[in-house]
Amino acid sequence: MAQDRFYATGKRKTAVARVWLTPGSGKVVVNKMSPEDYFGRTFKTHKLDKPFKVTETFEDYDVMATLAGGGKSAQVDALTHGISRALLGVNPDNRLALKKSGLLTRDPRMKERKKYGQKGARAKFQFSKR
Repeated sequence: MAQDRFYATGKRKTAVARVWLTPGSGKVVVNKMSPEDYFGRTFKTHKLDKPFKVTETFEDYDVMATLAGGGKSAQVDALTHGISRALLGVNPDNRLALKKSGLLTRDPRMKERKKYGQKGARAKFQFSKR
């Protein structure tokens, strides 16, 4: 019997997306809300469709995701990463297409820590000669 539910985790900065894919009609639910309600209408929700377009599985799977941490922008990227990894579990042949699109690579950029004796990560306190 084939598995009917696929799970993957996507990450970006401090945002974590737990994603479940089930065969369906392409419905996306994020934290029990629609993506438009959760992220806002003017947000980058078009990024969520990219993994499905690349693998030509548009409207074949329903997505149920829980997001935590980070900001809305990082959460969208984490969700895209999670969907891509879940699609890899659906069909390992999707790997080449997803890899070429850069959807399987976790973005390693993080916020640089503030250093002691300084105003921020790079910004220094103003120097006064006199």
